[in-house]
Amino acid sequence: MPSPKLRLDRSRHAAPQVFEHLREQIVSLELAPGAPLSRVTLADTYGLSQTPIRDALMRLAEEALVEIYPQHTTVVSRIDIAAAREAHFLRRSLELEIVQMLAQRPDPALFLRLQASIELQRASHASGQYQQFINADQAFHRDMHDAAGVTRLWELEQRYSGHLDRLRRLHLPEAGKAERILDDHQRLLDALVAQDPQRAQQVLREHLSGTLSQVAEICKRYPEYVLAA
Repeated sequence: MPSPKLRLDRSRHAAPQVFEHLREQIVSLELAPGAPLSRVTLADTYGLSQTPIRDALMRLAEEALVEIYPQHTTVVSRIDIAAAREAHFLRRSLELEIVQMLAQRPDPALFLRLQASIELQRASHASGQYQQFINADQAFHRDMHDAAGVTRLWELEQRYSGHLDRLRRLHLPEAGKAERILDDHQRLLDALVAQDPQRAQQVLREHLSGTLSQVAEICKRYPEYVLAA
């Protein structure tokens, strides 16, 4: 069951807030694959009726992050490797175009924001705060989408990213992984500052391929969490 850390904003509908909270806990693996999600228990946890809980669970099912068995139970889905590969394909295709555009259109204010994200990631890694590290990583990539004027495409990517993000969360604690992310981000920023679109694209390809290149090892380590392709 989710931790009761959500304080509902009464100016917003409840269902989207429950969806966002549950999704965050699923993607962070705080709610692990296979974890049961009782509608009755969730309603009690959040202090809500079952209607917004049902709506939130249906949105999670649309992203294939939960499996709903009518009249029985709902469980957090296993990580679908095929879905993760599709999300990776979408993200790589979009971001290759984005970094090419940004390298040809230098934006000093963007470069400062990207450097700030890198520094926050570095501090988070040093203090072992994985979720803060991931949040800063996400901010780095979202800032590039915003600067390119394609924020809605970032939102589209997020709707398909749940399986890939969970796979990356399993991979992050591996020795050297966080350091490689930091190095990739710095090299990517350096290429953008140097207005070198080809170098920026090459760094991005290397950066985004890291987790999927280790799929076999991740599946071997966490067989109960993954649904192999």
